[in-house]
Amino acid sequence: MTAAGMTFASLALNYSCITANKYFMKQQPEKPQGLAERFAFTVTKAAGSTGAFLIALALVIAWGVTGPLFRFSANWQLVINTGTTIITFLMVFLIQKAQNKDSLAIQLKLNELVAAHEFASNRLVNVENMSEEELKVIQKYYQQLSQLTKKEETLQQSHSIEEAEDLSELKKDREDQIRDDLKKDSTGIPTNALKN
Repeated sequence: MTAAGMTFASLALNYSCITANKYFMKQQPEKPQGLAERFAFTVTKAAGSTGAFLIALALVIAWGVTGPLFRFSANWQLVINTGTTIITFLMVFLIQKAQNKDSLAIQLKLNELVAAHEFASNRLVNVENMSEEELKVIQKYYQQLSQLTKKEETLQQSHSIEEAEDLSELKKDREDQIRDDLKKDSTGIPTNALKN
């Protein structure tokens, strides 16, 4: 290939990389599809903003300042009570809908991580659908795992339940073998070989 041809190929490759980067950088997160989802997404995002807090604070201050004008009447109090009750009632459902979706998304991501990890216990992939009794059984296993890992010399080791039990047995066997090897008699024969 000639120098001009290599330069052209290099430019073409750079252009395609730049175009691909621009394409992927411009992509925005997908917005919810249905009308109810779009509404819930927009309202919960707006309600959690600093602007929404400042508007709510301004309304409460304005309401408090107008108290003397209305002589702190029952109607004046009813305005704030009714307004906050209605807004709170509706927001509970919107926030719950958003939390349900977020919780499901997080659960799916965690399931993918558990399923993809070579040494993870796959019984945890669908743990959110287990009964409380089944969760308590798994909790007991993890308590056992915690006890096993407390015996480890380092805090950096991580194990699944099965791996920790197997590793603990393997370590005990290896430690016994090392002890036996250290107890060699003067002839150099391991003590376990003399027993046989």
